[in-house]
Order: sequence, then structure tokens, then C-alpha cells
Amino acid sequence: MAATLTLLKFSVLPPKPIHTHTHTHIHTHTHSEVLPVLSNPTKRRLHVSSDESSSSSYNPQKLLNQTIRHMKSAPLPLAALALPFFLDPKDAFAVGGEFGILEGRTFALVHPIVMGGLFVYTLWAGYLGWQWRRVRTIQNEINELKKQVKPVAVTEPPTPSQPPTPSPLDAKIQQLTEERKELIKGSYRDKHFNAGSILLGFGVFEAVGGGVNTWFRTGKLFPGPHLFAGTAITVLWAAAAALVPSMQKGSETARNLHIALNVFNVLLFVWQIPTGIDIVFKVFEFTQWP
Repeated sequence: MAATLTLLKFSVLPPKPIHTHTHTHIHTHTHSEVLPVLSNPTKRRLHVSSDESSSSSYNPQKLLNQTIRHMKSAPLPLAALALPFFLDPKDAFAVGGEFGILEGRTFALVHPIVMGGLFVYTLWAGYLGWQWRRVRTIQNEINELKKQVKPVAVTEPPTPSQPPTPSPLDAKIQQLTEERKELIKGSYRDKHFNAGSILLGFGVFEAVGGGVNTWFRTGKLFPGPHLFAGTAITVLWAAAAALVPSMQKGSETARNLHIALNVFNVLLFVWQIPTGIDIVFKVFEFTQWP
């Protein structure tokens, strides 16, 4: 509205006429044209001589008609100029498209999809770690069972048709030995190490990326359970990875702490899922494709 009134004011005011005569006479004859001065509150009139008015092409009524005709042909641009004055001032500081597709629904859905995959991958990495632990602990079980086996005195050599019957301990040792051989073939140690490295890299990257995406869409972060749980999960990933050198040196304390941190990590991940689903619903509610 302010832009419209300003444009109307500037359009009505006539341009200053260019005088071609060297002598200009200002007097009060009755045959002179009268021009009101808008800025003079006393409504004084300026009388211009008839010889000057005849030399110039100034016509105030014609200029006024042209201005009104131009105003009728440009309502949309004037409305666009006046629109910012009616908007909430807070909206001027909010994110409003300057980041392009980074504010859209496509980019916002990357975080929940990746984190859902990382949750499944976390369970897979935990399974691989448990299998590798089984390779280490099964040998200890075999050694303990071997200590319980007592030598048996042989009175008569066994005949080929009647082989000696193994004792329950021997059968258990044989079973564990075969199981350990199969576990070693699985290369669970290397698989677990690689899975942990991938989980750490992608997990930290996407945890930070989720917060950045929220800022792209809203211009701020929202402290709450989802944000705090995600931060704790990221810290636990880093802490568990920091124990690997001590684990490689055979520290059983580091191994137990590594397992405890990852178990707590999985529990936080599960607890975080409902809040993540709520955020996905809000993304579909307040964003558009792409």
C-alpha cells in the first residue's frame, strides 16, 4: 500500500516545464492558467502568463488521466511490492528457499532412511562381534574340558570291530573343536572390524548431517529426546572404537567395556525410533517435493 501511494504521488506531480522564452512574466491577469501548489498549505495560486502557457505543452488533466491508466494496468506488481509490509517480521528471518533442494522433502528423508539402515547394520555388526568372541571363548572351554579328562588304563587292546566308546567329555571336546573350525572359516574377526569402521564413519557423518538438515529446513535446532539420544549414540560409537587398540593387545577389561557400550548404544537406538518416526511425519506435513 505504501508503494502504491508513493508511486501515485510521483506520477501525479508534473514535470517542470522547460521555458524557451528569455522573459517570463508572472502576473495576475484573468486569462492566465492556474496551477495549485500541493506543498503550500495556504492554497496560494501561481499565475503564469498566457504567452508562456501557449509555448509549452503542459496539460495537467492529460497527465492525470495517463497516470490513472498506467495504475490500472499494473495492480499485480504493486501488490507484490506491498506484500512484504503485511508479512510477519519473523518470517523474514526464517529459512525461505535460499538453500534450494536442501530444504525440500527429498533431502530431509535421507537422514531417517540412512539411520534406519544403520540400525539394522548395528545389529549385524553386533552379531559379527559375538561370533568373533565365540571363537576366542570356545577355545577356553575346550581347554577346561581337557583338564577334566582322566586317563583311562588300557587292559586289552581294542579290536577293530569294537572301537572304544568316547566319554561324554571327549564327545563335547570334539563337538566344540569342530564348531571352532567352522567359526574360524567365517573370518568374523575381520568382518566385525570392517563393519565397525563403516558404522563409525557413516554413523557420525549422518548424525551430524541430520542436525544440519534440520537447520536447513527450520533455521534452528530443537533440543529434545531425539537430539540428545542421537548425540549420545554418536559419542558411544567413538568411545567403543577408541577401545580397539587395547582390545587388540588382549585386554579383557577393554573388551567387556566395548561390549557394554555397544549394548547401551543399541538400547538408545531402539528408544530413539519412535521420536524419529514423529519427525518423519512432520517432514511430510511441512515440506514439499523435491
